[in-house]
Amino acid sequence: MERSSDAAEEKRHEEWIEATLGPVHTNIENSTLAALSREHREYLAQRHGTLELDPIPDANDADPYNWPQSRKVINLILVAFHAMMGTFTAASIQCAFEDIAEDLQVSLTRASYLTSLQIAILGGAPLFWRPLSNRFGRRPIFLISLICSLIGNIGCANSPTYATMGVCRAITAFFISPAAAIGSAVVAETFFKKERGKFMGVWTLMVTIGVPIAPFLFGFAALRVGYRWIYYVLAITNGVQLVLYTLLGPETRYIRQGVQHTDSSFRQEFLTFKRIDPTPLSWYDFVQPLTFFRFPCVILPAFAYAMVFLFGSILPTVEVPQLFGEKFHFNAQQLGLQFLAVIIGSVLGEQIGGFSSDKWMGYRKKQIGRAPEPEFRLWLSYLGIMCTIAGIIVFLIQLERAPELHWNVTPLVGAAIAAAGNQIVTTVMVTYAVDCYREEAASVGVLITFVRQIWGFIGPFWFPPMFENIGLYGSAGLAAGLMFGFSLLPTILIQYKGRSLRH
Repeated sequence: MERSSDAAEEKRHEEWIEATLGPVHTNIENSTLAALSREHREYLAQRHGTLELDPIPDANDADPYNWPQSRKVINLILVAFHAMMGTFTAASIQCAFEDIAEDLQVSLTRASYLTSLQIAILGGAPLFWRPLSNRFGRRPIFLISLICSLIGNIGCANSPTYATMGVCRAITAFFISPAAAIGSAVVAETFFKKERGKFMGVWTLMVTIGVPIAPFLFGFAALRVGYRWIYYVLAITNGVQLVLYTLLGPETRYIRQGVQHTDSSFRQEFLTFKRIDPTPLSWYDFVQPLTFFRFPCVILPAFAYAMVFLFGSILPTVEVPQLFGEKFHFNAQQLGLQFLAVIIGSVLGEQIGGFSSDKWMGYRKKQIGRAPEPEFRLWLSYLGIMCTIAGIIVFLIQLERAPELHWNVTPLVGAAIAAAGNQIVTTVMVTYAVDCYREEAASVGVLITFVRQIWGFIGPFWFPPMFENIGLYGSAGLAAGLMFGFSLLPTILIQYKGRSLRH
């Protein structure tokens, strides 16, 4: 009876494989898939239960597309948290500027430069890390990143002077930066296109909320145990990350052409610390992402996103300590609590930017019977841009109207709306650009990060003069106008001309 049952089960399995594979000319429209061997197609059918895969993985367990979903998600969590630590580290001392200024005997403005310095380095440093991660893999770069960031944070905690702390902050920013840029490549080389928006959203959300979460948490530390413990906590966190990466973070860089994979999948994923891409390394590789300035479907989304990020994320988080501190006389802990609004808004916005955008693309695919053009995803970005405009207007106007020493929640409602809009735009724009040039996902991510961080670095220098010269009312109007001109209009252009601009 058992043999009969096993034989029947095996027969049903073979029939399922046959039905899934089917005749190549009827079941498989993709020419790449049609050219695969029967063994390769059978492997994919058994592994994924379908041949409708984009992109097409190798018939190899080491290919990240063939990993179990649980392993993909665990690795994404590690990379996304690592990406968050970049912006988290930069913003960690925002609620302690007054303490730092008093301790190191500098002005409040100079103390704030310790954050601006890291913002700038987070934009430029990925140009260095991208080619190295392409040649040697993501895993070794991430491990080096955490070891050196840990050392840098310990240096910050023990810095006796402003200059020493500035140098240590610069070192930390340089080494913590890789995941904030090449994280988009990890998502693209791990998850299929149909689920990319959702998982790209996890990464972009973590990058975004690193800014408000840091002062929200460290406001308590700065008030109770002193601001230097902020750096010790950061170092401890880097150490925990290092252990988790070592045990659970496999290599996602998988070369499909020109390289023979003879090692076991475990060895390739965890024990490879040598060069994995034989392509020669030249100086051009370090500036290659900047060549994407020539590609409208990358640079226009980057500009649109950078302007929204500036007003939807940077302005509220950078200016809350100064504007709220002056108007309501808050201490570090009270200032930190104000950032909860930005955190809530970002999480809510991601539900539309990530999960809903994948559903949106799937709905369109069912309508037309094929994969939609990447531009269809951009429809959701208009909601994000308008939310950011409306939110920042509410934030600035209501803050201006609030009587001194009489706090009310309405400015924070505006900040939450702006943060939600920013997160929608973040996920939609980054996913769109990566969908347009998937093979260059790392370069696309580096360029977008570069544009965002440099613009975010410049902003805090002209925010105070703007508030002083035209007031918060005028600043609200200027912010709305800049987002209309540099975010909304470019999005409309690529919405209708994107396909022709890509070809």
